[in-house]
Amino acid sequence: MPNKIFRFKPILLHVIFWACFMALPYWMRPSPNSTDPQALQRYNSWTLFFIAFAFSNIPFFYLNTEILIPKILKKKGIVLYLILLSIAIPGMIWVYYELQEFIIISDHVKGRGGGGGFRRGPFMGTIFQLLFIIAIGVSYRFLSDNLKEKEIQKEEENERLKSELSFLRSQISPHFMFNVLNSIVSLSRRRPEMVESVVIKLSELMRYMIYETTDAKVAISKEMVYLENYIELQKIRFGNDIEITFNHKLADVPNSIEPMLLIPFVENAFKHGVGMVMNPIIEITLLDDREKLYFGVRNKVSSQISEKKDDSSGIGLTNVKRRLELLYPNEHHLKITEEGEYYHIELEIQHI
Repeated sequence: MPNKIFRFKPILLHVIFWACFMALPYWMRPSPNSTDPQALQRYNSWTLFFIAFAFSNIPFFYLNTEILIPKILKKKGIVLYLILLSIAIPGMIWVYYELQEFIIISDHVKGRGGGGGFRRGPFMGTIFQLLFIIAIGVSYRFLSDNLKEKEIQKEEENERLKSELSFLRSQISPHFMFNVLNSIVSLSRRRPEMVESVVIKLSELMRYMIYETTDAKVAISKEMVYLENYIELQKIRFGNDIEITFNHKLADVPNSIEPMLLIPFVENAFKHGVGMVMNPIIEITLLDDREKLYFGVRNKVSSQISEKKDDSSGIGLTNVKRRLELLYPNEHHLKITEEGEYYHIELEIQHI
């Protein structure tokens, strides 16, 4: 229903405009100075004439806005446009005097309006009205075309952003699977008895990735459960070799977020916060309230040995930064710091 109303809104505006335009002669007419029936008849005849002429401007207006401007002025130039206008204007003047002939003079001939005092309407007043209609038509057409062009550009930009977001989101899953499968391969060599439980936990993560992330937004509570499952998988993998904490508190309202937006930060912490790091520590914080979401990841890094990154390293963070720019251009703040032996990521997203 709202789409139908929006579609008919321009038509409604046109109807209102022309109704007001044709009513102007009636609203602005002076009060008759005589109570003579013949004078009143002449007065009413002139009022009817001006309303009829205002009505005759409607086809002239749309001839200008729908044919002359888009097909002649914009495509063939202003010279031909002015030539055709110079032909159309005398035609409208002819209509003007024919309406006088039909409405005013016929009343005098029939004796309904009295035989004296008739004179034709002022020529310059007619020209002024026609020029006013032309100016309104040109302004309307150029403004309408400009708004349509901006709307088309906006739609094209939205489609481009949707395609880019779809591509970025599609990269998350393969990148995530690549990291997890590497973890399973490593685990199968060191603790083969743990592989089964890891695969089960992985199936839960895949279920979320396949069935829950198809929507534009997901509940933050679901994203939190996804993070918990991922962290539990890593705890199974590393056991007591790494200290992992996940502190979280959700708002009392069901806020939502772009799916798979937070996991790259956690992946990055596990990818570069273990291995050659002495006493590795990963701290994850998720706090949500009515106004904003705060997400922080803090992990210990090696200060002595620089790890050699593979070609896929950094894809997740680069990806998520771009998604934040597209989805929350003015509503997010991302701060990445590295102080001493700790690497810290802080993300704030304002709820709107």
